[in-house]
Amino acid sequence: HPQTDMSMHTIDQAKNMRNGINLEGEVVRKGETRTVSKKTGGTIDVCDAYLKDSANEEIKITLWAEDIEKISQGAKIKITNGYTSSFKGEISIGKGKFGEIQVLP
Repeated sequence: HPQTDMSMHTIDQAKNMRNGINLEGEVVRKGETRTVSKKTGGTIDVCDAYLKDSANEEIKITLWAEDIEKISQGAKIKITNGYTSSFKGEISIGKGKFGEIQVLP
């Protein structure tokens, strides 16, 4: 069910949350796209970028497949129902199965 409470979180708040994260920010850096193998077989493209919010906090964001094409450096984006994961001590945010990333006009 879509959450009715559409309040936005800050990156600072998001880093302490597991899921249900709503975030807006600007893509300030975008890395190289790489191809990884899926557990289910086949491959998928993945790309790391960094998102900055209005408080100048930054968080790593993982972009998959069609989102890589859709989101360019400098774009303002909105993540709805995102989740965080931690890898080697660095927290990153992604949209997961139930989330959505929109490019803002």
